[in-house]
Order: sequence, then C-alpha cells, then structure tokens
Amino acid sequence: MVTQEVAPWSVALSEGTKKCIPNPPSTPPAQDTSAMEAYEQYLRLPELSNLWRSNDFPQWKNESLIKPALQALEITFRHISVALSDPRPYANHREWRRRLESLAASQVEIIAAICEEELSGGGAPIAELSTSEGMLSRQASSEVWKLPGTSAVVSRISEASLLPRLAAWDKSEDVANKILYQIESQMVRCPFTLGLGEPNLAGKPVLEYDLIVRPLELHSLKKSPLESKTRRNRENETLFTVHQILESWLHTAKQLLSRIGERIDEKEWEKAASDCWLVERIWKLLSEVEDLHLLMDPDDFLRLKSHLAINASSGSDAFCFRSAALLEVTAESKDLRHKVPWILGVEVDPNGGPRIQDAAMTLFHGRRRGEGSNPGKIDLLQAFQAVETAVKKFFFGYRQLIMAVMGSLEAGGNRALFMPSGSLDSLAQMFLEPPYYPSLDAAKAFLGDFWHNHK
Repeated sequence: MVTQEVAPWSVALSEGTKKCIPNPPSTPPAQDTSAMEAYEQYLRLPELSNLWRSNDFPQWKNESLIKPALQALEITFRHISVALSDPRPYANHREWRRRLESLAASQVEIIAAICEEELSGGGAPIAELSTSEGMLSRQASSEVWKLPGTSAVVSRISEASLLPRLAAWDKSEDVANKILYQIESQMVRCPFTLGLGEPNLAGKPVLEYDLIVRPLELHSLKKSPLESKTRRNRENETLFTVHQILESWLHTAKQLLSRIGERIDEKEWEKAASDCWLVERIWKLLSEVEDLHLLMDPDDFLRLKSHLAINASSGSDAFCFRSAALLEVTAESKDLRHKVPWILGVEVDPNGGPRIQDAAMTLFHGRRRGEGSNPGKIDLLQAFQAVETAVKKFFFGYRQLIMAVMGSLEAGGNRALFMPSGSLDSLAQMFLEPPYYPSLDAAKAFLGDFWHNHK
C-alpha cells in the first residue's frame, strides 16, 4: 500500500493542529464598526437584505439560494441601462457592453447550475404553460404558441424585469438578445425557465420571476443616500450598483456554504462537492464583479472616493473589508478544512502525527476509490482546494485592482511581498498565508514522489 511505502518519510501535518502548520494562520482583519455601518447604509443593505431573506414560498427549499442570485442578475440589467445611457464622451461604452454581457452570462450559468437540483421537485413557484387547465391572466404578458399536431403552450414574459425593456431599446437590443439566448441555452437541463423573454423552445414551465425577484421593489433601492451630494458624479451609481451585485452573490454563497456543511454531516459527498464547485465559481464571479472598477473614470472615481472616505492603504481600511458578508464568507470558506477528518474517517492526531495525510494518500491511491463509501470524496477534497485557490486569487486580484484604480502609493505597492509575515497588510495576509489543507498538500507531494520513484 502507498501508506506503508510513503508514510515513513511523511511529515507531521494535520488539519486543526497548530504545531503542524509552519506559520501561524492570519488573523481576520480588525473590523471598523463605524465604517462597516456606513458601507451598509450607503448600499442600502438593510433594505436589500430584507428582499433576500423574505420567505415568500415556504414550500420552496432552494428559495434562499436562487432568490438573491436572480436579484443580482436583475441589478445587472439595471447596470447595463446605466452604463449604456452614460452621456459622458469619455465613457467606454464598448468595453462596458462586453464586460456586462460576460458578467450576465456568468451569473446565468451559476443560476442554471443551482436550478438543476429542482429536478427532484423543490417546490419552485412556476406558471404552467399549458392552456388546458385555465385562462390566461390579464396581468401577465403572455403569448400562445400552437404548432400543427401539438398542444398549445403559453410563453410568459416578466412585466417588471428590465431585460425585456433592454431588448426593446436600440442601444441595448444586442446585449439583451445575447443574454436571452444565454438563458435559453444554460437552462436546458432545468425543469423550468426564467420567463424573461427567452425563446423557451422546449415549452417548459416558467418561473414566477416577478413574484420571486420583486423587481419594482428591488429597483426602488437604486439610489444611494449620497445621491444628492454626488448627483453629477456618474461613478457613484456605478460603484453603488457593482457592490449591490457583489453583496447579493455573497448572500447566495453563505447559503451554499451552510448547505455544504449539512450535506457533509449527512455524508452526501457528491452533493456537497457539487455545492463546493458552485462556491468556487461564485468566488471567480466576485472577481469579475470587482474588475468592473477598472472601467471607471479615474478623475470621477477619485473625486467620489473623497466623499466616501475610501482608503486603500494597508490594514483593515481596504474597502472590501467593510463588507461583513465578505469576511463571513471568507471565514466559512476557510473553515471547510475542519471537515477533512470527518470525510476521511479519521481523527486528528493530538501529537501531530500524519494520520490525516496517510488516510488521504490511501484514498487518492486506492484501487476502489470510487466504490463503497468513497464515491464523491476525492471530488469533494479537490473542490475544497479549488475554493482555497479561488479565495486567494480573489484577494490577490483585489490588491492589484486597488493599485490600478487608486495608485500603488496608496495601496502600498508590492512592498508586502518583501516584508516579514508579521508586518504584512491584511490583504497580503489573505493570499500569502500557508495552505488551508496541509495534510492534503503533503499527501499529494509524497504520492507524486512515490510515482516518480516507482519505475
């Protein structure tokens, strides 16, 4: 067995054992309560969170996951409207168009992946397309489709969403049509479609989009409290909208992380792995959202920065650390490491022995690793490390982003890479800290060495 051949050279590494980690883990950045409260008030998060958390459909088990994700998508439609109607001659409309198309497509892809679970019957509120059981609603925008030799179906379109309006506006018609075809293609494996004007060639049931997302209430939160002071600064609306999208997806990530814990406790390894891959994709999506800051006009944004007292300097003053949800999702993403012993079926060695590492090598190298109680375990552990990679990429990318947007002098440049670990700023600590999974890391290193020498 690999354990017998490789374990004698293995080092004592174990999740949850401080003495096994070469460097102490970074401490969470100190939270400036007043700055965090100001951030929440600026984004109108208390009102927005009420929309995320409203339990309008008790029978729908995935409501808390899908609702904030759909609301983030709806806010993206608003951002498209804002960006393409920007009258400033120096605004880069072409790149905004491309970036927002890509952002919407990424969101639709994740939403579709979440909705695929509804195949087992999750109680999602849907409007049946068949006209055989009733009459068309006068309040709904509906069209009847009837092909020769088939039953009639109804294509319903949201009346409150901005996407159908964008499809009817000459400036955004091409963008909206691309999004609609993305919805059509991505929702192909789902039991329903969104009902935003996509072709729905399969005649699927349509999600009650307006009842779930409540677009009118959502768009009533489009103005920040600072609007009156910065009404001539277009970047205020951009910054405000970008961070509302970010916070909505962070709420979805929190719900997914909670479900991952429940599924691991129930030993549903494959389902937990699927959720972990979704969390990894959400972290990548968050980076894509943050990168929209690169398109903001430097002078207009830096003027807005002075109003908001945004400070990109070292420590907890980085603007991203004002988000309580980001800190929480980061901590919960790291805490997945505490599930490793349970997944491998071993306990942490109090003496710092390589018990977890040996179990990991046995699992990775086992001839029957996909059978018995093991299906999904390797995929789950791989997904854990994928989440770690995505988290560190996010914070590394964010540090580079603030250097590009606000200047390297204020952001501290690259000095963090040449300083002792105790002197690193909070952002640098996030991506320079030791591996979250030292035992898995060591197991792969020694397994690779085993195969290198096994000739």
